Amino acid sequence: VQLQASGGGLVQAGGSLRLSCAISGSIFSIHNMGWYRQAPGKQRELVASKTSSSGTNYADSVKGRFTISRDNARSTVYLQMNSLKPEDTAVYYCNADIKWRAGIAAYNYWGQGTLVTVSS
Repeated sequence: VQLQASGGGLVQAGGSLRLSCAISGSIFSIHNMGWYRQAPGKQRELVASKTSSSGTNYADSVKGRFTISRDNARSTVYLQMNSLKPEDTAVYYCNADIKWRAGIAAYNYWGQGTLVTVSS
């Protein structure tokens, strides 16, 4: 199983970016999917998550600005980021709980990270 994140880059404050994370490999089912971020010198933190039943959870700092969505047919999770601020600068990681066959517990997988830099 591989998680391939893309869409990061350099953007001015107030701008937008859309991150994508495509999941490939031997997949039976995908459960929780989410995005985390880690800024320099800080711990990795949850940005947004979405369950298989479409429940969502956002960090307070991004509520109203970021939107997480998932395309189950494409095994892809997205993060639409609007009104970006310099404090959103971080490496963004996708994360997912995946079963690769029936009858086993889901395993937690991480993508490789994509850098988002917001200039003031």
